[in-house]
Amino acid sequence: MEQRYRWKNKQLRDHAAVLDGTLSPTILLKNATYLNQIFRKWMIANIWIYKDRIVYVGEKLPARTDKCEIVDCSEGVIVPGYIEPHAHPFQLYNPQSFADYAAQHGTTTLINDNMLLALQLDKKKAFSFIEEMRHHPVNMYWWCRFDSQSEIQDEETVFSNGNVKSWLECDHVVQGGELTGWPKLMDGDDLMLHWMQETKRLNKKIEGHFPGASEKTLAKMMLFGADCDHEAMTGEEVERRLMQGYMVSLRHSSIRPDLPRLLKEIHERDIAVYDRFMLNTDGSSSACYDNGITDKLIRIALDCGVPEIDAYNMATINPARYYNFEHLHGNIATGRVASLNFLSDKKEPTPVSVLAKGQWVKRDGKEIPISTEVHWDEVGLDRLEIDWSLDLDDFQFSMPFGIKMENSVITKPYSIAIDVSANELSEQHDECFFMLMDRNGKWRINTLLKGFATGLGGLASSFSSTGDIILIGKSKEDMLSAFNRMKELGGGIVICEDGKPQCEVPLTLKGLMSNQPVSELIAMEKELFLYLEEKGYRFADPIYSLLFFSSTHLPYIRVTQQGIYDVMKKTVLFPTIMR
Repeated sequence: MEQRYRWKNKQLRDHAAVLDGTLSPTILLKNATYLNQIFRKWMIANIWIYKDRIVYVGEKLPARTDKCEIVDCSEGVIVPGYIEPHAHPFQLYNPQSFADYAAQHGTTTLINDNMLLALQLDKKKAFSFIEEMRHHPVNMYWWCRFDSQSEIQDEETVFSNGNVKSWLECDHVVQGGELTGWPKLMDGDDLMLHWMQETKRLNKKIEGHFPGASEKTLAKMMLFGADCDHEAMTGEEVERRLMQGYMVSLRHSSIRPDLPRLLKEIHERDIAVYDRFMLNTDGSSSACYDNGITDKLIRIALDCGVPEIDAYNMATINPARYYNFEHLHGNIATGRVASLNFLSDKKEPTPVSVLAKGQWVKRDGKEIPISTEVHWDEVGLDRLEIDWSLDLDDFQFSMPFGIKMENSVITKPYSIAIDVSANELSEQHDECFFMLMDRNGKWRINTLLKGFATGLGGLASSFSSTGDIILIGKSKEDMLSAFNRMKELGGGIVICEDGKPQCEVPLTLKGLMSNQPVSELIAMEKELFLYLEEKGYRFADPIYSLLFFSSTHLPYIRVTQQGIYDVMKKTVLFPTIMR
């Protein structure tokens, strides 16, 4: 039977018994200098912890310490575990491996996107998975998506009224969104508006996705129920959101490393209302996390002149208050979950030791392995099995126009002026063959991609926003070789030259995620990035390029399950071809 409350009655009685002296704490932090956000200052206290909960903070010492680990905290300082309010835990890494890695950098609470779970798993298996993740020392919360942010073939089934409401009613879900489909809402989609009302009725938040939104649009979305937005790219856009009553989540990601500029312009405009700000990394690729996660953002904030306590508050108490779980997370006080970061200095936000739910996951700079194990095959996230084949007859290209990359994620149409009948394209230009294949082999769409590379033989990727397969390259033979090698791996990103694999990132969880630790994935990603750069890729993040080719929340032309799609006109220009 599912446990409805975080602590059972017996556990609550044990917590009180520690105060009465009939039970010993499990950890005692003596003489701790810690951040007290109620008084907004650093204070000294003794912190009693029983299993996963703080049971007392103050001057007193417990009557019993017979079963207690006593830690002298007279050196260094303690802050609450950091909160990442906008995680996409499926960017090659998986939720478990990302949580393991986040904990090493002091991020002990994650608010996670549910997109992959909604698209790739049935509801029962998805809920089984998030139930398993409850046992991880990192606190795992989730969003509820309202649309696929693409044009998929079974949207009405995946995002049915019943499915969305089941997600919203899940205790582990704390918000609706992010609202990538807000143009549909503006055009009169009353079902999405109904879901937003349901979200508010359940006293949960709604995360916007409003890049470049006008003051009028922001006002309308606030009327419809939006609470927060993470898409401000300038100080003016931050101010515009604050004026309409939004919580503003300041982003610093692999494709939008905006935080230094945002803080500079916030200070120039004298709008540093820090209690209305949170920090987020917006699902960066692994390589971007090499130097930290939320701890890196706090360091940037400190370097940009944000007052010390406010810099930590933007990653702790501010999101906790916003999400209505201040009674559990975001501060160091009686009754809170025992997730604490031990810092060597107030100016150094990367912790030397970390407690997550009362469990040491890092001690004196050394990682303590986390024993949580997910049964991937049981929840439907097993190896990708492809039981169909490609042949050169599938490599027919006759499209009058292709897609041109403006940056990592924005694509525009362009007129094809080269001969595409040959098996190879010249390396004197930056046009490549491009194919999107149904992962079940039922359909394909073929066009040309300009701007991705000049010398790439063939790339195959089972990683994409919809889980379908992307092929890119100058050589049809190399594209086919990369596809076949990707099949052998059970999913992944593979590059072939002259028929031989040159670079591989195995993704053995449904073809979308790696089961390797993030530290190992960082090394593989860096090798992939360097290889693509040598072959002519000139943008910020190829992982996001692969992810967003099908994503219709971005302009202008997308390649989707329905076909080549004009985002601005909301029409399919060329439908997919059935095989």
